[in-house]
Amino acid sequence: MSDLDLRPAAASTAALLVGVRDDQLADPTPCPDWTVGDLVDHLGGLAVAFTLAARKESYDAGPSADATLLEPGWRDRVAGALHGLGEAWLAPGAFDGTTQAGPVEMPADEAALVALNEVVVHGWDLASATGQPYDPDPASVAASHAFVESFDAPADDGGLFGPRVDVPPAAEPLHHLLGATGRDPGWTA
Repeated sequence: MSDLDLRPAAASTAALLVGVRDDQLADPTPCPDWTVGDLVDHLGGLAVAFTLAARKESYDAGPSADATLLEPGWRDRVAGALHGLGEAWLAPGAFDGTTQAGPVEMPADEAALVALNEVVVHGWDLASATGQPYDPDPASVAASHAFVESFDAPADDGGLFGPRVDVPPAAEPLHHLLGATGRDPGWTA
């Protein structure tokens, strides 16, 4: 598993942040209860939580999803946190043993897959909500899809997963991942 590279996914999602206009922060996203601002805040928090997980450092709070927490300069902060996430999982031992992401303890290699899936899928959420193109790394999409298909996702966890959405068998790999996480690949704001 240590060959999993989170940097491409982190970079493609971080690149979207410069295209988010301030007047879009209150707009809806594919996550039914989250605005664009809530989603951006969540991306920043999950990047910090899973960076600390790679380092085996404690972080008791889970990532928030609250647009009111976005401060001036949030684009640079969240992009920096995403890039830091990708780099943290390159460190020797990052995939070894167990770790904690927020209040949840899990095997470190599983934590890396959770982080990757969050970044890839929420990257699509952000791109779709803000009208930006999104072309994530194919290896990241494949690893995320294999991870999601490896377990029964909750019917609705309030964020990443919703009820499965059927997509045509010939659909592109990203659309299969989106459907597995409860997203309609044709969603628009």
